[in-house]
Amino acid sequence: MNFKNIFPYAITVFVFVIASLLYFNPVLSGKQIKQSDITQFSGMAKEIVDYRAEKGEEPYWLGNAFSGMPAYQVSTYFPNDFMLYVDKVLRFLPRPADYLFLYFLGFFLLLNALKVDWKLAIIGSLSFGFSTYLIIIFGAGHNAKAHAIAYMPMVIAGVLYVFQKRYLLGFVVTALAMALEIYTNHPQMTYYLGFCLLILGVVEFIEAFKSKKLPTFGKQTAVLIGAMVIGIGVNATRLLSMKEYSEFSTRGKSELTINPDGSPKEVSSGLDKSYITEYSYGIWETFNLIIPRFMGGGTVEKLDENSDFYQVLEQNAGKSVAKDYSSQVLTYWGKQPIVEAPAYIGAILFFLFFLGIFLVKGKLKYWLVSATIFSIVLSWGKNFSGITNFFIDFVPLYNKFRAVSSIQVIAELCVPLLGILALRNFFSSEISSEEKENALKKAFYTMGGITLFFTLFGSSLFAFEGIRDAQYQQLPVLIDALIADRKSMLFYDSLRSFILILISGGLLWFFLNKKIKQAPVLVALAALILFDLVSVDMKYVNKEDFTSARKVQKPFTANAADKEILEDTSYYRVGNFSTDPMQDGRTSYFHKSIGGYHAAKMKRYQELFDYQIAKNNMEVLNMLNTKYIIVGEDKVQTNLEANGNAWFVKQLHVVNSANEEMKALDSLDTKNEVVVENQELNKIYNSDYKTSFDKDSTATIGLTKYDVNKLVYESNSQKKQFAVFSEIYYKDGWNAYVDGRLKPHYRVNYVLRGMEIPAGKHKIEFKFEPKVIQKGKTISLISYVLLLLIPVGWFFFEKKKK
Repeated sequence: MNFKNIFPYAITVFVFVIASLLYFNPVLSGKQIKQSDITQFSGMAKEIVDYRAEKGEEPYWLGNAFSGMPAYQVSTYFPNDFMLYVDKVLRFLPRPADYLFLYFLGFFLLLNALKVDWKLAIIGSLSFGFSTYLIIIFGAGHNAKAHAIAYMPMVIAGVLYVFQKRYLLGFVVTALAMALEIYTNHPQMTYYLGFCLLILGVVEFIEAFKSKKLPTFGKQTAVLIGAMVIGIGVNATRLLSMKEYSEFSTRGKSELTINPDGSPKEVSSGLDKSYITEYSYGIWETFNLIIPRFMGGGTVEKLDENSDFYQVLEQNAGKSVAKDYSSQVLTYWGKQPIVEAPAYIGAILFFLFFLGIFLVKGKLKYWLVSATIFSIVLSWGKNFSGITNFFIDFVPLYNKFRAVSSIQVIAELCVPLLGILALRNFFSSEISSEEKENALKKAFYTMGGITLFFTLFGSSLFAFEGIRDAQYQQLPVLIDALIADRKSMLFYDSLRSFILILISGGLLWFFLNKKIKQAPVLVALAALILFDLVSVDMKYVNKEDFTSARKVQKPFTANAADKEILEDTSYYRVGNFSTDPMQDGRTSYFHKSIGGYHAAKMKRYQELFDYQIAKNNMEVLNMLNTKYIIVGEDKVQTNLEANGNAWFVKQLHVVNSANEEMKALDSLDTKNEVVVENQELNKIYNSDYKTSFDKDSTATIGLTKYDVNKLVYESNSQKKQFAVFSEIYYKDGWNAYVDGRLKPHYRVNYVLRGMEIPAGKHKIEFKFEPKVIQKGKTISLISYVLLLLIPVGWFFFEKKKK
C-alpha cells in the first residue's frame, strides 16, 4: 500500500473532522443541540422507544399521538436494514457534527469523481458544508433533511462515474449512495435530487445525440437504472410502508368535496396548493443567496445599541426595555410566514459560479447552470404561479410535498460545484490567460455590479414593510426606526458582499498577472470563503443552541396537570387545548393524546379535527375516549361523558359518501348511534346487513389488555350487538379476531373501528399485522444479495476478459 496515495485522503478526513468539531465545539463537552422538531419527535416516539426497550421488538404502531397511527414515518427499525450500520460507520462523530462531516465527505467524493485536486476539493467541500441553509436546518431539528442532502453528492458522483464509462465503480457507488440516500427517509430531498439527475441525464442525452453515441448512452442509462433499482430494493420495506401509508396521510387524496364551512372544496390528489406554496421564496428575496440580510435576515434578529430601533425604545421606554425588546426584533420584511435565516450560499461562491459560466466549457456547465436556474425558479412557488401550478397539476408526486422554497438545495449543491470547477480551470495551464482574464472581468462586472448596485441604490428601491409590522403599531415611530434598520442591513451586507467579491477578484487578478503564486491564493480564498460563510452561520446556529445532554434526552417535565392525570392508571386519551393539539408532541410524551406533531398525519384524522373538533364537538371527543381535557398548564377538566374504550350502539346510519358521513357527525349521538359509509358495509356483507340492534342493557364490553400493537377486549351479551372501538381504523395491518377467529371489521364514524359481536362471552383481539413488513423484508434481502454478487461477478468477468 502506497502511503503517498493515502496521505491526501487522510489529511482530508482529518480536516473535515476538525472543522466539524470546531464549529459544533460544545459537543466536545458532552452538550447536545436543542432542536425544536427533535424535541417534538421525542414526545411522538416515547411509546415506541419504551416498547422497544421493554420488548426488544418493533411495534410498527403508536397509540400515544393522534389517537393512533402507523409508526412507519415516526421511528421504526425495519428488518434487514443493513444500511443502518453503513451509515453509523460514516457518522461516527457526535450529532450534529456527524452530519456536517457527512456534508464535507459527500461533496469531496463528488469533486474527486470530477478529478479535482484534493486541496481544491477540500475548499469546495467546506464551502458546500458551511452554506447557511445547510447549517440552519440543524437549529430547527431537520436532521433527516440534512442527512438526505449529505448523501446527494455521493449519488451524483456515482452517476458521473458511469457517464465517464467507469461502469463498475459507477454501479457500486450509485447503488450504495442511493441506498443510503433513501435510508435517510426524507423523500422530498430525494425527489429533488431526482430533478437534478434528470437534468444531468437530459444534458448527457443531447451530447450523445449530437456526437452519435446514443447506444453508449443507452448502456450507461441501463447501468444506472440497475444500480438505482438495487438501491431502492434494499429499502423496500421502508418504501413499501411509506407508499401504503401515504394514501391515508395528508399527502393522499381526500374523499371530501366540501370545506368545514360547507363551501365547495378544490379536489386534489395531494396537498392543497396554498399549503404546498405557503413557504415560497420571493423573487427579490433570491438575492439573499448573495447578500445575507437582503430582506432583514431571519424572522427575528438581535439589534445592537446603535440601531434606530434601540435608540427609539430607549428614548421612549428606558434602557432596560430597549435592551430587552431589541434582542428579538422582527427584521424580516419578506412574505414567508417564518424564516429561520437567509439561505445564504455566499458572495464569493456566486462570484466563482459566474466565473465558471464564462470559463468552464461543455456539458457540466450546462447541467449545473440549468439545474440552478430550475431550482431557483421553482422555489418562487406562488410568486411564479404559472410554472408552479403546472408542476403541481401535472408532474408526478410534486403535490405531495410542501415548502417549495426548499428545492433551492439543488442550487446549494450546484453553485459551489461550478465555482470549484471554475477555480480548477482558472489555475489550469491549458486555458489561455486572455480567456481567463475575460472570464474574470465578466464575472466581476456581473456580481460586483449587482452588489454595488444594491449598496448604492438598494435603500430607495423598496418600502421595507414587513407582514408583522402591525405588532409595533402602539408606537408608530418604532416602525419607522425598524425600516431604517432594515435599510442599513441591506446597505452594509451589500457592501460586505461587494468587498468580498472585490478582494477575491483581486487575488485572482494578481495570480493571473503573476504577482502571487497559486498556493497563497488558494489559502487566502479558503480563508475568505470560510469567513464569509461561518460568520453568517454563527449568527443563527451557535453555542447558545446547545444544552446539557440530560435536557435533550428528557426534554419534558411533568407539570401539575400531567401529574394529576397520571394518577389514573386506566386506558384513556387526553386533549390538550392549552396549545394547538395538532402541533403538540409534548402531551404524547406523558399521555395517549388526541393530538400530536407530525407533517404526515392521517388525512381523515386531520379532517376530523378541522371539521368537528375545531368546532368543539364534544360527541367526537367522547367517541375518541377523551377523558381528560387540559385547558391550562395546571388546569384539567375530567370529561365524565367519554365513551370509553368500546361500547355497543343501537343504530347504524348508512350514508353514501364521505361528505354525508362527516355531516352526520355534526349531531350524532355517538353512545347509541354510529355512521358508516355504504361501500364499507358492502365490502363485507354485499348489501345484506343489519342497521338496528336491540341494545342489551346487561351487555358489557371492555378493554382488558393494551399492548400498542395488540388490544384485547372481553364482551358479554345475550344478543348480537354492534360494537364501536375508540381506535383509529387502518385497513392495511389491523386484523380483528373473535375467540381466535379472523372476523371482518370496518371503518365507522369517519375514523373509528366497528364490528358485529355475536351473543355470549367472547374474547376480541385487534392485532397489528402489516403484511408490507414481511414483503419488504424479502425484497430487501434479495437486493442486498444482488448488491454483493453483481459487482463481484462483474469484477471477475472483466478480469477474465482482460
